Amino acid sequence: MKETSLELKALQNPTTGNHPSEANLDEANRLLELAMTSSAIEQSLDSNTTMDSPKLTVIIPAFNEIATIEQVVNAVVDLPIYKQVILIDDGSTDGTREFIASLHGKRGIESILHPENRGKGSAIQSGFATARGEIVIIQDADLEYNPLDILDVIAPILDGAADVVFGSRYLSGSKQDASWIHRFGNRVLTGLSNLASGQNLTDMETCYKAFRRNVLSKISIEQCRFGFEPEITAKLAKNRIPIAEVPIRYQPRNWDEGKKIGVLDLINTLWCIVWYRCR
Repeated sequence: MKETSLELKALQNPTTGNHPSEANLDEANRLLELAMTSSAIEQSLDSNTTMDSPKLTVIIPAFNEIATIEQVVNAVVDLPIYKQVILIDDGSTDGTREFIASLHGKRGIESILHPENRGKGSAIQSGFATARGEIVIIQDADLEYNPLDILDVIAPILDGAADVVFGSRYLSGSKQDASWIHRFGNRVLTGLSNLASGQNLTDMETCYKAFRRNVLSKISIEQCRFGFEPEITAKLAKNRIPIAEVPIRYQPRNWDEGKKIGVLDLINTLWCIVWYRCR
């Protein structure tokens, strides 16, 4: 079987360029953990795995994320697992579109360009339609979610313990999101979704949702914006597909930094929770 390796480089201090800073020690330890577990991941890969049938597909929808998209792509590409990376530009005007277009066909990357902004749900639908991996996961392009956590999220699927896994920002009980409004809002929406779907989740709104691809073949997505989150959760419940959760890290940003979800999306999420419960 072809070997997969993770090259560990010193995390340099941005000021001196020579020595690791204390702020980077946790990330260095995380990279070491990845290196130690990479052999276990390799053993889970079928010897016939090729880029025509990768183990993992990572879908990265993006809209005006030029400040962070390159860092996200590099981190995802460097993960020690055979994968297909699908970048979807959703009508960006800040240079994200050109950057994504320039990567098509390089480093296992496929680029999809929407002619206008259609919404995150629409971009995810385009990614699902192109995915070839046995496992499919969604990664935001804004660095709120650390791509190194992808391997933790898909681990229960690789182990055969689950078919669907959500990465929860709140499972560990830590307050990674300093905004009590965000935490309260997520608790309300997740609680209502649980009541409607019969699930027992801590973070329905999370970006990190991983699926066996054959599960996605049973579900048709309709929502074009952030209503995708309650819709997919409700439809998994209707198909009696349990959802596992694992804790993940989260570094929230505010609206000044480019956060795009708004009040109308909150209203639409509430509508979707009720609508897909009644259908």
